[in-house]
Amino acid sequence: MGKRDNRVAYVNPIAASRSRPQSSGPSIQDYLSRPRPTWEEVKELLERKKKGSRALADFEEKMNESWKKELAKNREKKLADREREQEKQKRIADKAKEKSLAGKPKVMNIGMKGQIFNIAVKEKEINVIDKEKDKKVLDKEKEEEKKEKKEKKKKEKKEKKEKKKSNRHSPSSSSSSSSSDSSSSSSSESDDEGEKKSVKKKRKRKKSSARKASDGSAAESDAESKKKKKIKEEGDEKDEKSRHRKRKAERIHKDSSSGSSVVSEGEEAVDAKKKKRSSEEKDRITKSKKKRRKKHKKHGRKSKKRTASGSEHD
Repeated sequence: MGKRDNRVAYVNPIAASRSRPQSSGPSIQDYLSRPRPTWEEVKELLERKKKGSRALADFEEKMNESWKKELAKNREKKLADREREQEKQKRIADKAKEKSLAGKPKVMNIGMKGQIFNIAVKEKEINVIDKEKDKKVLDKEKEEEKKEKKEKKKKEKKEKKEKKKSNRHSPSSSSSSSSSDSSSSSSSESDDEGEKKSVKKKRKRKKSSARKASDGSAAESDAESKKKKKIKEEGDEKDEKSRHRKRKAERIHKDSSSGSSVVSEGEEAVDAKKKKRSSEEKDRITKSKKKRRKKHKKHGRKSKKRTASGSEHD
């Protein structure tokens, strides 16, 4: 057998490209003959790039103008506020000066025939001072009258309360029959008794409130003890349940382990039986093979003897 011919015919790539149909896209010649800018146009583009974009400069100028306008407005407002404050301060100073000059006497210097007469003009100022003093005195009198009225009302209320207390505690017959001296003494005694009774009532109320508080605290302590007992009982029940569950789980585990041991013993017995069977089958197969080999050897000897005897007869 000869070698296979793996040779391939040589193909000229330029001739193959010419023979192929041209693609629909632009060719290399189109790329080379593309329009290109002149050197002057390139210079202009570079100069523009160096100068930067005019849009940003215009935007910055507009922002600066608007900011200047806002600053001018704020300046005007602040200047107006300052002027107002200065005017207020001037007014306050003028008023203070007027007040200070109001207390001093105004002196008129009049020259008559070379003589100077000092005339103090105080009539208006004296009238104003007198009016102010009269107002102050009237205000004080009114306040004193109001205080006196309030004190009278308080005294009347106290007297009414004392009369009511005396009427409650003193019987009607004794008040009607007794004289003025006895009524005054009975009223004083009734006032003392009323005070004693009021003190006793207050003590009783304090004792009852203390008893109620003690009873409430005892009831609260009993309720808390009952709650604690219930919580303990519930916890003991939960512990017993958990113990019972653990015992059940242990029993189940023991039963399963014993069952698994029994199963494992049965499986071992089955495996032993299988091994015995497989070993017996192997022994049988080996014995049958040996017998076949012996038969084959015997048959071969017999055939050789037959061929030898046949050749001798010939």
